[in-house]
Amino acid sequence: MRSASHSRPANLVLRLFAQMAAHRSGAVRLSLVLLLVLIGLVLPAACSRAERAGDFPISAYRGADVLGGETVMLSSLFAKQPIVLNFWAGLCPPCRAEMPDFQELSKEYEGRVLIVGVDLGPFVRLGTHEDGRKLVEELRITYPTGYTDDRSVPSRYQVLGMPSTFFIKPDGTIQQKWLGFMSRKHMEEHVERLIQD
Repeated sequence: MRSASHSRPANLVLRLFAQMAAHRSGAVRLSLVLLLVLIGLVLPAACSRAERAGDFPISAYRGADVLGGETVMLSSLFAKQPIVLNFWAGLCPPCRAEMPDFQELSKEYEGRVLIVGVDLGPFVRLGTHEDGRKLVEELRITYPTGYTDDRSVPSRYQVLGMPSTFFIKPDGTIQQKWLGFMSRKHMEEHVERLIQD
């Protein structure tokens, strides 16, 4: 696992992909999307220093009762319990592959860790909100999921690929960050570390 960089190159990469995708043919656009997904598969990372999780609104697809409303600020969830914040997209194959494991984990750790999935599909050109809702329904996801309208979230969280998962302590600091697909074994290891911290 490599340490995450806390510089601005992530913003530049995201902007570059978006600009290239907007101005190229369908084949090139598809290649760029696949490259972005591939980056997410092979680039796991961990935070090397304590950093506070950036605040943003989450509008619920599911789990509004657990979140405390149809639209809540991420910071309103701090102090209750540790949070596993998973950024995903409706048309992202690795996201689809790991969501059932997050579903099982949410039941196994209910009351000890809050798993929250946030759909960034529209910002990374991997689906619409409707694609996100359909995926949640199809996979029968019951843990809190939703989307944000805050376009700055991918760059502020340095999301270089999908999915991306952040392990947040109750004080709102990010304990660890994982870029790319996460196996069930790694999920459990990181959740256990988060609970013990």
